[in-house]
Amino acid sequence: MKHLSAMQNETTETGRLQINVTSSANSYPVADAQIAISYTGVPENTLEMLTTDSSGQTETIELGAPPEEWSLNPDNERQPYSEYTLDISAPGFEPVSISGAEILANTKAIQNVRMRPSDTGREEEEVFVIPAHTLYGQYPPKIAEDEIKPTNETGEIVLSRVVVPEYIVVHDGSPRDSTATDYYVKYKDYIKNVASSEIYATWPANTIRANVLAIMSFTLNRVYTEWYRNRGYDFTITSSTAFDQKWIPERNIYESISVIVDELFGNYLSRPNVRQPILTQYCDGKRVSCPNWMTQWGAKELGDQGLSAIEILRYFYGDDMYINTAQEISGIPSSWPGYTLQQGASGAKVRQMQEELNVIAGAYPALPKISADGIYGPATENAVRKFQSVFGLPVTGDVDYATWYKISEIYVGVSRIAELT
Repeated sequence: MKHLSAMQNETTETGRLQINVTSSANSYPVADAQIAISYTGVPENTLEMLTTDSSGQTETIELGAPPEEWSLNPDNERQPYSEYTLDISAPGFEPVSISGAEILANTKAIQNVRMRPSDTGREEEEVFVIPAHTLYGQYPPKIAEDEIKPTNETGEIVLSRVVVPEYIVVHDGSPRDSTATDYYVKYKDYIKNVASSEIYATWPANTIRANVLAIMSFTLNRVYTEWYRNRGYDFTITSSTAFDQKWIPERNIYESISVIVDELFGNYLSRPNVRQPILTQYCDGKRVSCPNWMTQWGAKELGDQGLSAIEILRYFYGDDMYINTAQEISGIPSSWPGYTLQQGASGAKVRQMQEELNVIAGAYPALPKISADGIYGPATENAVRKFQSVFGLPVTGDVDYATWYKISEIYVGVSRIAELT
């Protein structure tokens, strides 16, 4: 097949893409959804036709992408990702079109799609156009703020301790833009979206960790201080880079970022004797300079040198910055036991996990039902492995921190327990 534009001529390498489709009504997977993939700007030329399985997932396919080096070099001016349009349809649901899904070389992109049931039989397409990545497009720089907020000027601080929320409300525009839409977003999904919008998933793992920690700490500062609500707004944070962080409705995320967020999502950044998460501001470090803040390209260079996440963060923010853990994670039936569950374990936590997996298996037929006997045997390990495979976690068969909370998250989603509590 002949390439159809100069952009396509630059796709000398490949990236991977998997699409996950669920219902917005009950978080159940949507099987037999049809996805047509085309180059953005060339909709009449379908490259791939995919169908979701019983878990609402497509196979992972390879798509052309520009050279990986373009996303690793701060002096590169060329677009380091290719853009694709996804047209998704399924019986009983309103169709969805996503234009501008970003594929990076040698990296797996994950496109999560929530489809609205069509009650009327009318099929009105939802259309999402993904704007340029912040390291490639033109966005306003962050307006500087104090990193520690006074907590007695603008109202009563509701939270006496740091809590990771289940959801936050994202205002998709600048704070005073009353026409902008407010989105109700799962906290972890928000962090994955921002990190995928603001750094490249091809970067070193510790660079990604440092940036994810900064993004989470910034977000939790907004939550903890009720920054916008104390100013009369009904949202947690905005999608404006001038005020907050870039968040884009329905954008794809990346596996390398998703795994790290699942690993770290209960953490934030602290300074001694300061209760609130630090408002960790940052900039790209190439177009915009920001003394005393982290620069994204600078963090990439330090990651290349082998520095750990905390070493990268201290390089920019000072030696008294440290990683803290939130006292509470909202929206889950029970907290992680504090140790990894694996074959040979037994007790109430094992039984609870088994019961939750069985509820999830009711929505995801690919998962086996198991005996909820409180004993972690081979059948339980097999069910955990299958769960990890479906939900993009390292397939170990052990229930570590990330797997425990992912099971809790999916269980709450499919059981709708959150609506009852």
